[in-house]
Order: sequence, then C-alpha cells, then structure tokens
Amino acid sequence: MYLQALTALTLALSTLSTAGASFVVNDFNCRPQNNSNPVVFLHGLGATFYEDLNLLQAFLQTQGFCTFAETYGAYNGFPFVGGLRSIEDSAPEIAAYIKRVHTETGANKVDIVGHSEGAFQSLYVPKFEDGVSEIVERIVSIAPPTRGTTFIGLYNLAYILGDASRELISNLLHAVGCPACDDLGPDGAAVDRLNDGAPIVQEGNRLTVIASRYDEMVTPTSTSFVHEEGVQNVWVQDLCPEDKIGHIGEAYDLNVWNIVKNALQNQVEKKFTCVPAFG
Repeated sequence: MYLQALTALTLALSTLSTAGASFVVNDFNCRPQNNSNPVVFLHGLGATFYEDLNLLQAFLQTQGFCTFAETYGAYNGFPFVGGLRSIEDSAPEIAAYIKRVHTETGANKVDIVGHSEGAFQSLYVPKFEDGVSEIVERIVSIAPPTRGTTFIGLYNLAYILGDASRELISNLLHAVGCPACDDLGPDGAAVDRLNDGAPIVQEGNRLTVIASRYDEMVTPTSTSFVHEEGVQNVWVQDLCPEDKIGHIGEAYDLNVWNIVKNALQNQVEKKFTCVPAFG
C-alpha cells in the first residue's frame, strides 16, 4: 500500500517540478484561467488541508484552476490530524467553508473534490446542509466509502508516511477516539443516513465517482459508486489498465489527477497519456 503511494508521489513530484508549479493555498484573489469554478478540496481521514490532496491542488493550479482547502474534523488542540470527529459534526464546518469560498471569490458556482472520507463528505454535505447544493455545480469523489468500509483499521490510514506520525495518530485515537470511523462503518450512522432512500445527488449537482479496482481499504471497491441517473462512475483501470494504485495512492496518482481535471471540465471520457503505477 505505502509503496503504491510512494511510487505515485514520486511521479507526481516529478511532474510538478517539470511544470514549475508554485503552490499557493487559499488565494481568494485567484481567478480561473480556464473558465472553471473555484474548487474546494476535502481531505481524507487522518489528513489535513496541506496533505493528501495538496499535490492534486498544485497540479490543477498549473492547469488554470483556483483551489481552496481547509482542515475539517480536527479536535481542539490537535490541528495536525483532521477528519476524526463525527460526520455530523464536520459537515456544518465544511458547509461554512464552501459558502465562504463561494462568497469571497464572487463565483456563481463552486466545485468540490474529495478523497476517502472527504469524498463521502462531498456527497453528504450537499444533501444535508442547507444552502450548499444550490451553490455547487460539480462534485468529484475519489474512493468514497459510500456504503461503508472497515478501513482495515485506522492505523493504515495515516497519510503521513513516517513512523512517528503513525504513532502520533495511534496515540491520539486512544486518547480522543474517532467517531468518524464509526460513522463510516458498514452500519455507520452517516452511511445509513446518506443511503436513506432519497437521492444522494441533489438537483443541479453533477457527480463523478472515481474508484480503483486495487483499493484495499474501501471494499468491495464497487461500493464507492452511486447508481443514480446522470452519475459518471469511473474505474481508473478502464482508462489506464496498467494503473494498480491503491486507496492512499489515489490522491497522488497522475492518472487520477487527469480524470479529476477532465471531470471538472465535463469531459471525463477525454483521452490522456497514462502512467503505470505499481504496488
């Protein structure tokens, strides 16, 4: 799993270096160079706004997008680990940030890109938080646990690839717990609420779900997909057969980045040059 992420990360850094990316976080004066909407990024469980999806943001900035992100779901006093609080607690926090980006950029609509728990929140927040679906146009969800997952234990979800960081997260969980982990289990409260029989995708929202057949955390992998009219469910391997990326690596995978970019431009079927990723 970590080899997959490291391989993808190495390729990603090489691409950004070649592109001469200059990454600026939350520039509310940014104006898109490609007629796109501002894009709000929602990180995964155990991550923050400056990791997990930060390199994807930098890549999209080189493509003319304006990107925004904020850590959600962190406990007071522990700002370095996000996404631990319950889905219900984090959802209003995310909604407020989306509204802030919409207001301060002056954009007509905002797009959302989420990974893992952030991908689940990209589905949950527009459905249940007042005033969000009306200002959102596109949603791109990377590996969402739409119908729940065990995550193979939270220890494996430490996005920082150092032993000290994993130990920190492990100790933190023993001290304060992880309500989001319970919420996202197969019988979790948030999963049950999202799948309450009413449509997940709200009127006016356009959803693309991206999943890898080699995802080892959200299993079965097909449980990520949303089977509603107009939703585009995309296997990474249908576009790039030699890509064997896993759950964490999906955030750093060049092929996933290109799928996200194309989805944000309403052309998810557009061809691009695939890069092999091996576990």
